[in-house]
Amino acid sequence: MEESRRDRKKRLTRQRIIATAMRLFAEQGYEQTTVAQIAAAADVDPKTFFNYFRAKDEVVFADTEHIFGMLLGALAAPRPKEGPGELLARAVQEYAARRRPEVPRKEPEELSAGVRLMMTTPALQAKGLYLMLDLQRRMAGELLKAFPGRLDPITAAAMIGSLIGAVQQASLASVELGRSQDELWRAARHGLDVAARGLLSVRANAAEDDEPAHAAEGNDPS
Repeated sequence: MEESRRDRKKRLTRQRIIATAMRLFAEQGYEQTTVAQIAAAADVDPKTFFNYFRAKDEVVFADTEHIFGMLLGALAAPRPKEGPGELLARAVQEYAARRRPEVPRKEPEELSAGVRLMMTTPALQAKGLYLMLDLQRRMAGELLKAFPGRLDPITAAAMIGSLIGAVQQASLASVELGRSQDELWRAARHGLDVAARGLLSVRANAAEDDEPAHAAEGNDPS
């Protein structure tokens, strides 16, 4: 759909607020930066800021629900004969294909500044961890819905943790190495490939495969 003039103005205002806030956070610290300062530097009224964000921490995680919606939406539509690992891998690939054109270009220094901000600010660390755990729970729930009675909750949780952990850590390593934004996307895809080698080994009747592990525990000679 063609973007209306009003919607384009709102989108650009939102982007300006985000860019301004992130710059101020990097320059003077997250805790030291106020909403009033962000609004003034972005040339908007404080009321306008609150039309877009309820608090300044929401600026850092501005696209979280949009990202979550993309991933969860893909998981809700499994294809015929598609296994759990195949569905997860496809969901991430579809997310990347849709999300990548939306992300503004950033230099390696900007990417590093954003990561440093989240890794060194306790309030943002806590919120980031909560959001990541929430995403994983929701993804595991969708995976179980996609394979009702054919996948157990523990296996689903392990699969999601493996996938998200691999992609996240590969992406962080790329940023910490000072790599470009294009290299960041490639690193994320590499993380997906590494995780997928294990994910694709999980069958939709994984609940039945849990018994040998319990049997092994019962045979512990100690």
